[in-house]
Amino acid sequence: IADSLASFDLYSTNGGNPRYSFNTIGKSVIVNDQPTAKSALDMINVVPNPYYGYSEYETNQLDNRIKFTNLPKKATISIFTISGSLVRRMKKDDSMASMDWDLKNSYGIPVASGLYVIHVKTPEGEKILKWFGAMRPIDLDIF
Repeated sequence: IADSLASFDLYSTNGGNPRYSFNTIGKSVIVNDQPTAKSALDMINVVPNPYYGYSEYETNQLDNRIKFTNLPKKATISIFTISGSLVRRMKKDDSMASMDWDLKNSYGIPVASGLYVIHVKTPEGEKILKWFGAMRPIDLDIF
């Protein structure tokens, strides 16, 4: 068997690692297909969920941030309390697949801990999400 491997020499051409190949012949992106667009609504999500006072998206101690992911080019995101009060409405019209929320209401005031209902409206349809956040108190003694 050693003689057959030496003649094949599979591993010496890639620094001792195996080689793989693939192609994309016959594969293409589906565009302007309403059923595909509607099924993409199922992929819209809010992360992290639940939020326990911190996320990897935050850049410093004063930054609070979550993301809405897998969004289409155009979307309107409305965030409500469980009692139905509108907390914030954000519009998206760009090619990014996600959008940040700084966990503040329309007046720039941080939201309280609790459960929120998020309504995402797109040209293809609508999606309802539920999000829970446990906010942390601001600690200015760190500076």
